[in-house]
Amino acid sequence: MVNIFLRTLIIFITLVIVMRLLGKRQIGEMQPFEFVVTLIIADLACIPMADVSIPLIYGIVAILGLFILHQLTYFIEQFGDYFKLAISGKPSIVLDKNGIVLNELKHNDMGVEDLIESMRSAGYFSLDDLDYAIFEANGKLSTLPSKNYQDKKSSIPIVLISDGKINKKNTEIINVNESSVYDFIKEKNTTLKKVEVMTVDGNGRVYFKTKNTPFEILNFPLKEGVKW
Repeated sequence: MVNIFLRTLIIFITLVIVMRLLGKRQIGEMQPFEFVVTLIIADLACIPMADVSIPLIYGIVAILGLFILHQLTYFIEQFGDYFKLAISGKPSIVLDKNGIVLNELKHNDMGVEDLIESMRSAGYFSLDDLDYAIFEANGKLSTLPSKNYQDKKSSIPIVLISDGKINKKNTEIINVNESSVYDFIKEKNTTLKKVEVMTVDGNGRVYFKTKNTPFEILNFPLKEGVKW
């Protein structure tokens, strides 16, 4: 028992020193390779702490080796933008003044709902609350609010169409059938397949975006008594 406690204490002190050497960015704003290093360090630390048959020095050397690899990778990044792009990736503009940029969302393996969820975490509930939304290489969402965006907050919008597909569950929430949605799309002289996103709030305010066109703010007639 004492042996395991002492091994744990030594590994703990080693990890504290290494994490301090990695810098504050390692804790709060990790790049992809830094996240990988952190996961492996955590795994390596557990093995020698619990298994007394493994020499403690093996775990310490492995952790210090990963620290050296981390520093080497960071050093390589400084040689130019190409190396930084290859190792850490680049920011993605997923929403601009014309609306969502669906190709960039797909490039990041994300959908409209994922973007809206990230926006809500940042305090924005409607897609037109922002002029720009950028997913940084570390996964953080950076935002530039549109002018007077707070005046638009009346109810939380829900997604009716995403990437040319109707969300049947949400049509039930607002108590409309799919034919009503198709009629709305037809009035806009377009097709369901071309609609990248359509949201509607409790007042019938619609965010409507089709391929290769700026978004529009429209109105969708809701049935009497439908509010959320």
